[in-house]
Amino acid sequence: MVKSLFLKNCDVIVTMDAGRREIRGGAIHIVGDQIVAIGADLAQPDNVDEVLDLTDHIVCPGLINTHHHMFQSLTRAVSAAQDASLFGWLKVLYPIWGRITPEMVRVSTQTAMAELLLSGCTTTSDHLYLFPNGSRLDDSIEGAVEIGMRFHAARGAMSIGESEGGLPPDSLTEAEPDILADTTRLIETFHDPAPRSMLRVVVAPCSPFTVSSELMRDAAVLARSYGVSMHTHLAENRDDVNYSLERYGRTPARYAEDLGWLGPDVWHAHCVQLDREGVRLFGASGTGVAHCPCSNMRLASGIAPIGQMRRAGVPVGIGVDGSASNDGANILSEVRQAMLLQRVRYGPAAMTAREALEIGTLGGAKVLGRNDIGALAPGMAADLAIFDLNSIAFAGARHDPVAALAFCGPVQAAYTIVNGQVVVLEGRLTTLDLPTLVSRHNRLAAELVNG
Repeated sequence: MVKSLFLKNCDVIVTMDAGRREIRGGAIHIVGDQIVAIGADLAQPDNVDEVLDLTDHIVCPGLINTHHHMFQSLTRAVSAAQDASLFGWLKVLYPIWGRITPEMVRVSTQTAMAELLLSGCTTTSDHLYLFPNGSRLDDSIEGAVEIGMRFHAARGAMSIGESEGGLPPDSLTEAEPDILADTTRLIETFHDPAPRSMLRVVVAPCSPFTVSSELMRDAAVLARSYGVSMHTHLAENRDDVNYSLERYGRTPARYAEDLGWLGPDVWHAHCVQLDREGVRLFGASGTGVAHCPCSNMRLASGIAPIGQMRRAGVPVGIGVDGSASNDGANILSEVRQAMLLQRVRYGPAAMTAREALEIGTLGGAKVLGRNDIGALAPGMAADLAIFDLNSIAFAGARHDPVAALAFCGPVQAAYTIVNGQVVVLEGRLTTLDLPTLVSRHNRLAAELVNG
């Protein structure tokens, strides 16, 4: 039976609709998985199944995470990798990750998703690019379905190991025909292109320093034959750029162009060191960027020129990146850091709070190739993040609660609604027992790191 939900007395609703309306004292009517009505004078229907009184609460579109490596939540704050840049950090962690099991993939996926949901994130991508000990992307997908999060599952891959000049150990690489065959299987088994889909599959070779040019080209052909999105890492730091120049004789952006990895169906993670020509190429082709500010700071990769990208027409979304290069997954924290970093680099007016929130909602939707999430309007998916304005983080900021979401955070969500289902209720996860999940996750993390 289709359920209906009515949200009344919302202090303010941040719609992110075409008019960027901010509705004071409004209400939202949800039927099934979509919004059917929204407005300031909306009357409560007689036959609604559930009512939430959101007096003193701010409502915004569910936040969107465009880049993550959820398995890395098992290796947060590993001591030997705490003070390394990207390549050194990877060298420390690759051998540890080689011991990951299918159970670890599933549990770490749920742990990462629980953290995201509790911060108001409703849609996430995850880039799983190593599959030791029988692990499969299916393990992540199973975890996502159980916890109830909208999921873009990216089938990553590494095929060029140390013996061929790549970065990862050979033991973590796969044969390229096997990668393409499994990616095809996953698309045909799981990908749902329908509006308000809860599960989509993404073709996602890991990076230019872990796969061959041939695999990148073949992966692009495969993705476009099925009409699915494509994702990889690009220009994350100067070592990344130098590798591209030395091995391929091209900048990362030109290399991506040569391989067919530009277009509105493609998004790249980081792009911290994307040059002006690269920004122009991305803007002209509609190629998206997942901006991961905390990870870029943690690994000292630099500050991505997000303002320049947006002015050039590049779709930009927010990503928390891997939990071992960020060590946290609060999506509002990333929104705030994105805003502050642009100000550090370009001045105090470089990015407003509302622009940062737009990147975390509408921007993420565009990067993922979706027009059914990221805004609150009739016909859109019923994905909402709701925050209690009586929490201490908002004390003294009620005169502009919308800006306070970015300036005063991070805060936890009071309610998170995904596909019309209340997944976080009064700050508590409803779909899984969180203490049990955390205990299991900690046990598995200890097994993994201690060998």
